[in-house]
Amino acid sequence: MNGTQWIIFILIIQVIHFLGTWKLYVKAGRKAWEAAIPVYNGIVLMQIINRPKWWVLLLFIPIINLLMFPVVWVETIRSFGKNKLVDTWLVILTLGFYIAYINYVEDVNYIENRDLKPRTGLGEWVSSIVFAIVAATFVHTYFIQPYVIPTGSLERTLRIGDFLFVSKFHFGARTPMTAVAAPMVHDTIPIIKKRSYLNEPQIPYFRLPGFQTPKKNDIVVFSWPADTVQQFFVKSEGVEKPIDKKSNYVKRCVGTPGDSLAVIDGYVHINGKKLRLSDRAKVMNNYIVYSSKGVSSRLLNEIEATDYTRKYIPATLSQNQYNVLRANGIAVGTDENGKPAIYTEPKGLPIELIRQLRLSLKEESPRSKVANMTDEMVEQLRANSAIDSVVMEVNPAGEPGYNVFPQSPYYRWNVDNFGPIYIPKAGNTVEINKKTIPLYKKIIRDYEHNDVKVEANRVLINGKEVNSYTFKQDYYWMMGDNRDHSEDSRAWGYVAEDHIVGKPVFIWLSFDNFQDGIKFNEKLRWDRIFTTVGGSGEPVSYFKYFLILLAGYFVFDFFRKKRKSKSTT
Repeated sequence: MNGTQWIIFILIIQVIHFLGTWKLYVKAGRKAWEAAIPVYNGIVLMQIINRPKWWVLLLFIPIINLLMFPVVWVETIRSFGKNKLVDTWLVILTLGFYIAYINYVEDVNYIENRDLKPRTGLGEWVSSIVFAIVAATFVHTYFIQPYVIPTGSLERTLRIGDFLFVSKFHFGARTPMTAVAAPMVHDTIPIIKKRSYLNEPQIPYFRLPGFQTPKKNDIVVFSWPADTVQQFFVKSEGVEKPIDKKSNYVKRCVGTPGDSLAVIDGYVHINGKKLRLSDRAKVMNNYIVYSSKGVSSRLLNEIEATDYTRKYIPATLSQNQYNVLRANGIAVGTDENGKPAIYTEPKGLPIELIRQLRLSLKEESPRSKVANMTDEMVEQLRANSAIDSVVMEVNPAGEPGYNVFPQSPYYRWNVDNFGPIYIPKAGNTVEINKKTIPLYKKIIRDYEHNDVKVEANRVLINGKEVNSYTFKQDYYWMMGDNRDHSEDSRAWGYVAEDHIVGKPVFIWLSFDNFQDGIKFNEKLRWDRIFTTVGGSGEPVSYFKYFLILLAGYFVFDFFRKKRKSKSTT
């Protein structure tokens, strides 16, 4: 729905409200016309039901209004003596139309000074829960959203198992675009695993004022532009999702509107100059490690390198052992000599499994091995006399890569040698032809909602042949710090401004064993708890200061209650 359609829809709702309540307004001592004036009728209604006038604001806030409308319906009928449980269910299940029945059919009296306190313990509990959800939804939608890092695309800047607070107000909170959705969840309702929203109606995009825009080097949470998955990490048919219900991704912003970006031999260049990253950025790349003595996994483990393969040669391997290994997700194959070989991730084979199967193993230390490392890890290896050399693994320029934007034969790019590419800025115009349209087709069609067709050497937008296009909004380029193990803008292109969600500001908890199942008694990364995401220098934990403040609050609260108890006796 566009803006005009929404205005018409709201006017229809106002007409329905007037027709269904004007007699009740009169019985409450008000004028009938007061039920017909938008916004003002809401203020008067709050006076009738003895509730604060600011509740009217909650009726106009998307998602929160879905919670508040049933509350107001119930409060309205109770103001006219309808306190039975059946009345409550009728007004909720009829979406408020039961009020119109009372308005025209039943002879009710207005209770001016009714008791607002719930009559039962259950009613008080429900009331508290509803308003707790309203408050939490308001904070979650417009101020701070919790988020967890599920993948390694930003390793080791942000790590798998980091629990973040993401600020919505830095860039300005994006108001919900999906009008009907369950509160406090994203695209899926937990446990029942069902979609949490309706595709229609959609509210036009609007962003509240912020005090920043995404800058180069900022870590940004955004709606994944290419998202068509029903549930993250669950294989299923693709679905078309509203922008605000697309899966949330977190990457580093490396290109801003108006920039020319290129990746040259693995390094990002902006407007012809190598991008200088934040000193907190722990960029990782694949490196080939060489040693005439053999590259030991122990050396790689010592520096915490990742994403390399360990190869074990068993003395013998029975069919039963083979079956058990495969059942445990262990890759079993053959080496170049046709002998059985076991391949694992860096953590190797579990000791328990080796003992259970009584395996006799020898780990192979090849003369070269590919591992994923930061610059600091590389320097440590180069300083080791057992290592001959460490060389970054780079895909040569001109060699087209797999799944690389814009998936066009005109652009023979790969993840290490990419571009140059222009990042669109609102109001700027680019040349459009058969060669440039692959770069901008998704923007023009999907993000700016035009019909695009390419016929021979002609490009048609909304049925008209064009040779230029002017962008309606800003776009950004997002990449993971884990350069060779990140699906980012190099795969699916630009991130539109209306896809920006917020800025991570704080790590409040971090687990090293997140993917293996959280155990609170082990694997906590204490040095990362209560650390800021931004800033420079080594992250500093504020956890001890939080504990001191928390203890101070409990001491203060104890003496406050004690003093209050004495004053009442």
